[in-house]
Amino acid sequence: MSIKPDTDKLVFPLKVMQTPFCGDLRSKKFYMRDEILTSAEDYRDASGHIFCYRTQMPVGPDGMRAEPESCGPDRPCYRSALAKPAPYVPGQAGDDYY
Repeated sequence: MSIKPDTDKLVFPLKVMQTPFCGDLRSKKFYMRDEILTSAEDYRDASGHIFCYRTQMPVGPDGMRAEPESCGPDRPCYRSALAKPAPYVPGQAGDDYY
């Protein structure tokens, strides 16, 4: 027996809760934690190297610096840490900034 979805009902996608920092923000300290980081100090370590996962550089896809103070919901490249990561697509995600 198969159950067919009711196609007469409207489907609204759920909105993902925004996190304080972009889900693509990374640092060495990021990989040592097993929780979503909620403080800028959670990213900072002695090396001071913070980078964008999408570009693998200290700048994001929008060309602005990747740092906790500026990688928030107001940036066009922001992705909530609770959102599903987008797959890599050549020619996108900052490739034009190299």
